[in-house]
Amino acid sequence: MRDLADKCWSLTEADIEALEIGSGILGTGGGGNPYIGKLRAREALRSGLELKILPIEALEDEAKVVPMGGIGAPLVSFERIKEGREGLRCLRALEERMGFTADAVGCEEIGGQNSMEPLVTAAMAGLPVVDGDGMGRAFPEMQMTTYAIYGHRSTPSVMCDPHGNAVIFDHAISEKWHETMARACVIAQGGASVLASAPMSGAFFKRHAIPHSYTQAIGLGRAVIEARRAHEDPIAAICAREKGRRMFSGKITDLKRHFRGGFNVGVAAIEGLEDCRGSQGEITIQNEFLIFRRDGEMQVCVPDLVVVLDLDSGLPITTEVLRYGQRVAVLALPCHELLRTPQALEVIGPGAFGFPDLVYRPMSEAA
Repeated sequence: MRDLADKCWSLTEADIEALEIGSGILGTGGGGNPYIGKLRAREALRSGLELKILPIEALEDEAKVVPMGGIGAPLVSFERIKEGREGLRCLRALEERMGFTADAVGCEEIGGQNSMEPLVTAAMAGLPVVDGDGMGRAFPEMQMTTYAIYGHRSTPSVMCDPHGNAVIFDHAISEKWHETMARACVIAQGGASVLASAPMSGAFFKRHAIPHSYTQAIGLGRAVIEARRAHEDPIAAICAREKGRRMFSGKITDLKRHFRGGFNVGVAAIEGLEDCRGSQGEITIQNEFLIFRRDGEMQVCVPDLVVVLDLDSGLPITTEVLRYGQRVAVLALPCHELLRTPQALEVIGPGAFGFPDLVYRPMSEAA
């Protein structure tokens, strides 16, 4: 499997800059702060490591792919600096526990800093990251990946913290139980850690991953950069590229946000500006932006993407850096079709977040 390196392409610093923006948009406010992730990825490049992306089509069926990502509250991962080798320790401990050698690293979620964690770990291990992920965005819980939804059992898994601790979850009776146990552990480890899950085959990854998500995120970031350089509207560029819609423009007038059960949870209230003057917006938060309401009526909800951008720059704003008085634009972007099946909606629809009365309606069907 080591000939996979011949099929990869290597990221440049310009790619990392674009990935920071694109992953911030796709992260719907979560996934960890992409700026911190960018700094780590950039330093890995400058130290001589190679950040390699393997096209999903080039992945061999027999390859062993280890999915990986950060777990915990974005606010903690923003304020507490990683030691740096948590992901590599997870990978090596998992290989030792299960008696295998990884051929590639998979991304759990393309959103935010979690787009960078697999890249840094894979570079240290001399492996590529496959061009795909398990969400096409970010979600707050581990069972909310397409990997888990479509049958992958993620244990045994390994969680590592900045202090050098490694915890092995040998067996969970369900993916939800794995999430529950891991969430309790990450609280004990300080609120933010890295977790590597049991390997999946290349054949499974190709069937059930959201394809080309690194290519998508980098292309999206480049579109924003190019629009800003040309003094054009980056918000319009995002909507055009992702078939999205601008839902609201306003100023944050109230923000309730706190750390509970390993998550950032809260509500942001937005007073309308420009053509939305006189209206009130509200966003429900659990690590990510889950639901947007206008004047009390739900306009967009998970699994479609609720994206918050700086109204003037068009750059993404994550949940941990929301502030009173910020001028923001709220966008809705359609999710991948793998997230819209009845099987998926049981896990990532509004009912899974405690809103059983809300009915998900795909953006393509909305008026």
